[in-house]
Amino acid sequence: MNNFLKTTLFVTASVAAVAGVTAFANSDETSAEQSLGNGEAVTIYRDPGCGCCDAYAAYMVENGFDVTIVDDPNFDQRSVDAGVPERGIGCHLAMIDGYLVSGLVPAEIVNRLLEERPDIQGITLPGMPGNAPGMARIKTGTLKVYAFGDTGISVYSNE
Repeated sequence: MNNFLKTTLFVTASVAAVAGVTAFANSDETSAEQSLGNGEAVTIYRDPGCGCCDAYAAYMVENGFDVTIVDDPNFDQRSVDAGVPERGIGCHLAMIDGYLVSGLVPAEIVNRLLEERPDIQGITLPGMPGNAPGMARIKTGTLKVYAFGDTGISVYSNE
């Protein structure tokens, strides 16, 4: 079995296990909390073997997203080619409902993006902040997320 298939099977099984345990543990949450993500499809392009990307994918599944992971050793070039500012590249590139999401952006900020539908190309959380989902179990402290598109770069969220 080749490495890509092994990685895909491992990630799929891990994400499914986390989702099942989380769904059981959180079965008494309100319907508003359960509607996060709404099953929105997310494709994550990441460097093969990146553990924080696996943790972020599991986090997004926990928050109601339908995640597909694609191993791409050149995800950083894919990010730039797609329009992410070179200095703003996160640890992976996600495509969600027509938007680019670069890095470990918290689910509540992704949900806000999908609800507000601003006229931008996407958002990014540059680098790999230690307090972001995927690096930490839950977001702590402040994370500055940037919007980018035809009108330039601006702060989208600073919370």
